[in-house]
Amino acid sequence: MEEKRDKMEGLYQALAQRAVEAREGAYCPYSHFAVGAALLCADGTVYAGCNIENAGLTATNCAERTAFFRAVADGHRKFLAIAIAGGPEGEPPAQLCAPCGVCRQVMAEFCGPDFEILLTDGTTYRRLPFREILPLPFGPGDLAPQG
Repeated sequence: MEEKRDKMEGLYQALAQRAVEAREGAYCPYSHFAVGAALLCADGTVYAGCNIENAGLTATNCAERTAFFRAVADGHRKFLAIAIAGGPEGEPPAQLCAPCGVCRQVMAEFCGPDFEILLTDGTTYRRLPFREILPLPFGPGDLAPQG
């Protein structure tokens, strides 16, 4: 049991580091707030994402959604964890950065209540189950059956 826990800790640390590295690709000329994400699929594949801003702010895409959309476009539908790192552009992350509401809604579409959210400051991370950051999700099961 402890060996499995150690293996997961190592995996989560690597995932958190990958999120920090993904920040380097951020395009954030408006907010100057760079965010990186690293999404762990159930088969062990990792997809990185960064935030990509747009002058028409509603066209901006967050790092978490970039990672999810890349994975889904490649056929993945089962996910274990996501690591998120954010902070001022050009500086290492210095505090934890939680996902926005829209990203939480995307996670609700694809992830169960035990999906792991890793918030990292680049040195350490805080692990939260999805149910704690979105306790009352709206998901596919909430839609009326199509008849």
